[in-house]
Amino acid sequence: MEYAIREIRKEEYGLLEDFLYEAIFVPEGEEAPPKSIIKKPELQVYLTDFGEQKDDVCLVAETGGMVVGAVWVRIMDDYGHVDDETPSFAISLYKEYRGFGIGTGLMEEMLRTLRQKGYRQASLAVQKANYAVKMYRKVGFETVDENEEEYIMVCPLHP
Repeated sequence: MEYAIREIRKEEYGLLEDFLYEAIFVPEGEEAPPKSIIKKPELQVYLTDFGEQKDDVCLVAETGGMVVGAVWVRIMDDYGHVDDETPSFAISLYKEYRGFGIGTGLMEEMLRTLRQKGYRQASLAVQKANYAVKMYRKVGFETVDENEEEYIMVCPLHP
C-alpha cells in the first residue's frame, strides 16, 4: 500500500481524538470502551493544548488523500513517562490500514525526527498482550520496566 508521511497540519489536530481512541488496546473478544473514555484526565494528557508545547510533534500517514494514521509525542506525565526530558509516544492507525507497515514507517520517521531535534531517548507504554510490542522492539524500543499489564519501553536515540 502506498502512503506518505508528513507533519500534521494545525487544522487536522482534531483527528488526534480519533487516533487516541483507536490507540486504546482492546484484547481479543472484549468489547471496545465507549468513545467518551478519551475524556478521562489520564488520556487527555495526550491531547490537551497539543501543538502549544515545544516538545509536541505529530506525523501522519496519508493514502488516497486521507489521513489513516498518526504518531505523536510530547513530554507528559502519561503511562510511559520516564523523565521530564523524554518524549512519550502515542501511535495508531485506523484498523483497516494495520498490517501494511505504515505503523513501522511512522515510528521510524518519528524516531528520526526526534534524533534530529537532539532528544536522547523516547518512551512509551504498551499492554503486554498488544501485537504492537513486536514492532516497537523491531524499531529499537527496549523494556525498562513492567507491571502486571504493560511494559514501559525506551528507545535510545544515538546520533
